[in-house]
Amino acid sequence: MSELKVKKEERVNDLEQDERSAMGRKIDLLDVVPRATQPRAFPEQTSLDDPRLFFNRELSWLDFNWRVVHQAHDERVPLLDRVRFISIAVGNLDEFFRKRVGGLKRQVAAGVQTPSPDGRKAAEQLAFSRPAVLEMASNLSDAWENVLKPRLASDISIKILSYEDLNRGQKDSLHSYFMSKVFPILTPLAVDPGHPFPFISNLSLSLAVLLKHPERETEHFARIKVPISDGRWISLEDGTGFVPIEQIIAHNASELFRGMEVTGVYPFRITRNADLKRDEEVADDLIALISEELRERRFAPIVRLEVQCGIPEEIKELLTRELSLDPTDVYEWDGDLDLVSVTQFANMNFPEFQTSFWDPVVPKCLLHEGEAKDRENIFEILRKGDVLVHHPYESFAASVLRFIDEAAHDPDVIAIKQTLYRTSDESPVVKALLRAAEKGKQVAVLVEVKARFDEKNNIEWGAKLEQHGVHVTYGLVGLKTHAKTTLVVRSEKGELKTYCHIGTGNYHPSTAKLYTDFGLLTASADLGHDLVNLFHYLTGYAPEQHYRKLLVAPKEMRKTFIELIQNEVRIQEQSGNGRIVAKMNALDDISIIKELYKASEAGVQIELHIRGHCRLRPGLLRFSENITVISVIGRFLEHSRIYYFGNDGSPRVFMGSADWQRRNLEDRVEVIVEIEQQALKDRMIRTLEFTSADTASAWELGADGTYRLRKAVDSNGIYGVQQLLMERARQRSDREDQPWDL
Repeated sequence: MSELKVKKEERVNDLEQDERSAMGRKIDLLDVVPRATQPRAFPEQTSLDDPRLFFNRELSWLDFNWRVVHQAHDERVPLLDRVRFISIAVGNLDEFFRKRVGGLKRQVAAGVQTPSPDGRKAAEQLAFSRPAVLEMASNLSDAWENVLKPRLASDISIKILSYEDLNRGQKDSLHSYFMSKVFPILTPLAVDPGHPFPFISNLSLSLAVLLKHPERETEHFARIKVPISDGRWISLEDGTGFVPIEQIIAHNASELFRGMEVTGVYPFRITRNADLKRDEEVADDLIALISEELRERRFAPIVRLEVQCGIPEEIKELLTRELSLDPTDVYEWDGDLDLVSVTQFANMNFPEFQTSFWDPVVPKCLLHEGEAKDRENIFEILRKGDVLVHHPYESFAASVLRFIDEAAHDPDVIAIKQTLYRTSDESPVVKALLRAAEKGKQVAVLVEVKARFDEKNNIEWGAKLEQHGVHVTYGLVGLKTHAKTTLVVRSEKGELKTYCHIGTGNYHPSTAKLYTDFGLLTASADLGHDLVNLFHYLTGYAPEQHYRKLLVAPKEMRKTFIELIQNEVRIQEQSGNGRIVAKMNALDDISIIKELYKASEAGVQIELHIRGHCRLRPGLLRFSENITVISVIGRFLEHSRIYYFGNDGSPRVFMGSADWQRRNLEDRVEVIVEIEQQALKDRMIRTLEFTSADTASAWELGADGTYRLRKAVDSNGIYGVQQLLMERARQRSDREDQPWDL
């Protein structure tokens, strides 16, 4: 691996850190983002079991979202993309409350006293999370209200208006719109002794309406659910701007409560817990269990109430009481609620204010050239050698989807087997599998119904596949199947040959355009043998499988990774060139982190590319002075998992579906494959090198928990790794002499 050409922060001499939080201080967002992580002070002499060696997972996750928030502030990012990052960051917060805060609240309610690896109990983690979220919400609201809204108006003439700012003609026009398009579908719900407080659905935008009887002088309360299925931001007829639909409803609410005086209308939004207890061991039917969980999730406890600043205290108290919340569960926004919806503006067609369109290239070896009868099918191509594809730089449709589609149509293909974790609504992958089953091929699909937030979609796909004769299984008891694998069995000259796809990402054509993922297409007999055994394990009762090449969790993967790390320690002791580079979404497995600390102490040079949360503290003298952690945030979501081990000059490179997280190594079926063809291995190593050298979109993590954006050392430094990989993909596509295996 090449040396980084950026100046490193000085390593911290010991573990003692300043206890003051970085939250709330005035900062330059292009230099550093607020720090949610809270380091602790303790003596230099300590063991690897000391909880203060680890960052808190929840706060580290918030640190990740700060890096997303930064994209909304970054002037280098096109305006409409900055708006999109507002939506992404707010959506991330929604998920944080549903999954992480919901889980912590359940621990508190159950009286769980076991601390997290960093030594904090659930209640303490909740206490630390709240001020960090409040600051983040304030920052997002300020960015939207005071920066991006004015810029949309001045730069693109997208004017987002308040109802109060409209003239009489515009208000009359919106009143007509309200009466014809909105009024008929609204259902105002009164709250009184005869009408209990209504059910509020998760993440729905609602209006709290305060009413007064003009004769009796009595006050009353009602709730209106805001319909946003057709869009939240309503365009004025004269084309001069947009008004949020909740303001249109609020200013015409008297039409809904005739005979009453409307004294106030206030928007609010709730978030429900998605972290529900599941007992698969006693479930007779996993589908029935998941379906019941989905119903329970709809009525799950509320974990957050969002309101606008300035809401009357009595309304806030009423909502808090009726929703069975604590005042600490209430979060106030200084401006519009539900900023996820601003993606409506980000999707508008203004190319000059958006990142230039990227059309994934087709690898040379997969191009359809010449007469149809003379074209090679994909199986002929794979018999020449493995093909490595890197999405979204290279086309998912022309590689992975082509592989599945050709298998479905090929008369010599006998069987197709696939793991399906997430896919799109109109999935071409599923359609290909259905065609294969209709042609009489043996098709077996493991549909993972425990894929968070995709359970309903996956159950529906599973039922449709079964109706067409596909053999469908729905996962293993106690384990999620997160592996990304497809096996094709083909009859060739009287023998059965296997072809495989093993990837880091889901079989989802839409996310394949947005997430960076690697996929290996291969005719390797060893890998074919391993996938045959893997599917026997997944679909039948065959837990004692042995694999020639694959690393499969939960059985062997952790053990193998630890052995690979320890081998670098031995190499460092013998040759002085121990080296590890690992790229993943998140790092929280304590046993792996401890092994990395030991390796660093032995002198092994370790670089970690971790997009999301990270429990490991880099840059500590003795413990982690040889470890660097960076996080790349850009136009694409970094999603691939790559593991490089120097191996004394003969590098070993692995890729697959698993992060170094406890859940991946213990609670999921995961697959990691070693890349053995030298050209493909070199390409993956180059990808890691390009990421290491990124001085435009890479954030470096300090021992104190602060992430700092690397600054370019020259004028070319604004060229981030994703832009570099797009350019290289174009060059490969344009070159006539480009070797097929690069």
